Amino acid sequence: SNCAMRSSVVGLGVARMQFSARAAYSWQAAHSSRKIYSGTSFSRSYVTAAQSTSVESSFDLRSDTLSLPSAEMRDAMATAEVGDDVFGEDPTVNLLQKEAAQRFGKAAALYVPSGTMSNLIALLTHCNRGEEVLLGDRSHIFLWEQGGSASLGGIHPRTLRNTAQGTVDINELLLAVRPRDDPHQPWSKLFCLENSHNATGGKALPPSFVHEACNTARANGLICHLDGARVTNAASYLGISLQQSAADFDSVSVCLSKGMGAPVGSVLLGTQEFVDMARRWRKVLGGGMRQCGVLAAAARIALRDCEKQAQDDNRRAKLFAEELALNGFEIDLQGIQTNIVVFSANGMSPEQLCKLAAERYQQQKF
Repeated sequence: SNCAMRSSVVGLGVARMQFSARAAYSWQAAHSSRKIYSGTSFSRSYVTAAQSTSVESSFDLRSDTLSLPSAEMRDAMATAEVGDDVFGEDPTVNLLQKEAAQRFGKAAALYVPSGTMSNLIALLTHCNRGEEVLLGDRSHIFLWEQGGSASLGGIHPRTLRNTAQGTVDINELLLAVRPRDDPHQPWSKLFCLENSHNATGGKALPPSFVHEACNTARANGLICHLDGARVTNAASYLGISLQQSAADFDSVSVCLSKGMGAPVGSVLLGTQEFVDMARRWRKVLGGGMRQCGVLAAAARIALRDCEKQAQDDNRRAKLFAEELALNGFEIDLQGIQTNIVVFSANGMSPEQLCKLAAERYQQQKF
């Protein structure tokens, strides 16, 4: 078939693409006849190559959040055994939570509607009003989750400078921890990391850094939380298990609806005591979804396949980045670690970029 890629060109001639094999496969399966799409998404304009090149289908690479559930997922949703999850009685949700906890080496897990809610629940569970969270100045929680922990939980954010690798300086972390005996200052309570790190182009945090940072934080009285929205992609790049990627943290949030391809949801992992309290916060935030085993059925398949999925997506992203470099685009190939590709569009318009992608796609599939 004659397929093309759809991209978004974001700000100042910089294009950003996120790879999800499920998005590509599902798009082909669901749209067998020719379709032409165009439009805008907030301030990010995009145009399909179909507007300038005859195509049957296109891959939408604006974000891995655009992945679509597979046929197997849809079948599982149609036949899922369900109950009332607010009462803890949905058997499919209970299986998902048990399997997620085992996969990441934690005592318990909680299925929630979104990654933003998952992170917010973690912060509300760990911190009291007036206490402080230490996190990166380019972290997703700080930049793109609407300051929910401050507006809803009265939690004070204190930022640490993120490096180009998504890490923070250990000495800066040490200096940021507040003295407990000074009534003028909030108490430092929680330390957050993000892996892979979205704003730095999907960088995977080195395990040695994670271990040192969490040990330093814990030695200074802090709890450690991981925003692991794309932790499977990070673990695949680093060659470590999912349990290893979660081991240093008291709580972990994992998104099931990005590259994993589930239609809805994240899991929040930690101790049983932590999850019991997190369940209360989920309820008050409106996250109780009743017979959501229909959704959890797809999420179980996403979890089952997540490591192979991440491996495939990382590989495709690297191949695509190499093609961009061969075609003269400015890109740091060494910086492409997971499923996010950021490069300079060299002044090319979205239409021109998509036309070139369509031409190259006919010569080599990614």
